[in-house]
Amino acid sequence: MPCAIVVGATGITGSAIIHHLVKDSSYDKIYSLSRGNPGYQNSKIQHVTLDLQGSVDDMAHNLHGISAEYIYFCAYLGRDDETELLRVNSALLHSFLQALTVTGADRRIKRFILTCGLKQYGVHLGQGKQPFLEDDPLLPNSKGGDSWPPIFYYEQQRILAEAAVNGHWEWVVTLPEDVLGYARGNFMNEATSIGLYCAVSKALPGSKLPFPGSKANYFTFNCWTSANLHAKFCLWAATAPSAGNQIFNVINGDTESFQNLWPRLAARFGCTIPDPIFPNGGVPDTKGFKDYESSTIRMQNRPPIKARESSLGLSSDPVVDNAPTLFLQVDPEKWARRSDVNAAWMQLREKYHLDQEAWDKATWNFLVLTMGRDWSCVASMSKARKLGWTGYADTWDELEETFQMLEKEGVMPPVEQLRRDF
Repeated sequence: MPCAIVVGATGITGSAIIHHLVKDSSYDKIYSLSRGNPGYQNSKIQHVTLDLQGSVDDMAHNLHGISAEYIYFCAYLGRDDETELLRVNSALLHSFLQALTVTGADRRIKRFILTCGLKQYGVHLGQGKQPFLEDDPLLPNSKGGDSWPPIFYYEQQRILAEAAVNGHWEWVVTLPEDVLGYARGNFMNEATSIGLYCAVSKALPGSKLPFPGSKANYFTFNCWTSANLHAKFCLWAATAPSAGNQIFNVINGDTESFQNLWPRLAARFGCTIPDPIFPNGGVPDTKGFKDYESSTIRMQNRPPIKARESSLGLSSDPVVDNAPTLFLQVDPEKWARRSDVNAAWMQLREKYHLDQEAWDKATWNFLVLTMGRDWSCVASMSKARKLGWTGYADTWDELEETFQMLEKEGVMPPVEQLRRDF
């Protein structure tokens, strides 16, 4: 029976993969690799403490005697500077692969699954050609007078493909988007920030739920990825006959928008949506909701679609020349620093015994991007479907399930009690 190694076992995608590996009877041994012990209680799981920023020799020492046919690499270290982000995360993967070579574990590998994301297409940099397809050209670091920040996924994929050729094994790269899930102590999750925003809004006077983002964002179409669905996909891709040496979009399979999700969020938390929801017409550079701070953030680069202008017949179209702008009628980062907001949070924290760390580490800056942008982010699943993938998840159901887990773990207040108390 095969063994599996999961690198980044304490993260949302890594912990979900371990959960599904445990349920898969075809695996008899699972090695969970991370700096901290996630405390999995299952006889199939063996935890190995591993610092991916350590030396190759140190990693090789910790990995002595450990090997597997299938490796799932979900490790990631965030950095504000894109060049540093590339350097750090490329080094993590490269050093780990070197350590496997030192121990000889690379000789057992059949497939190595690397988790990346839709930043592959520059979704964080502006409007791109939609829907995203896996064979779309990579975004160049420079094109004439245009320049985009480096995307570290490209270098990771180059490192992985080179190692696979040298080691005579196969690789798979997955591209999820805005992953919905939960891992204990890990709050780098859009669902956590949205849930806390809704819960605190319920506790504030009037229980209003303003939409933080731009009017354009409210009506754009987007896709999300369930951590559980992504885990199932990774297990499928590890053994699917034609999946080797391939890059795959991995999204739930539905297309969503905040015009659909926001009313459902308001109903779930017992809030009311202000009417009008865009009091100043949603025009950037104007005041958003009364007493709340708005933000307009002008990006320095042209949108990624600029790189495709000739093939799309858009060379003279303004859409390719205007630098992207993020507009928040309620800036989440500024909102989270308000005294009344923090007082409401502390009231919830004390009343329901919530985790202060969840509030301190909530990724409000991520909401600035995902709600402030005026472009859609939709990827195609056709490539995987043609190879036999049939998985699907409903985004609202996955969001609801994530909220329920966050409530159970003391990150968010239990919604039924919250609705009764406020």
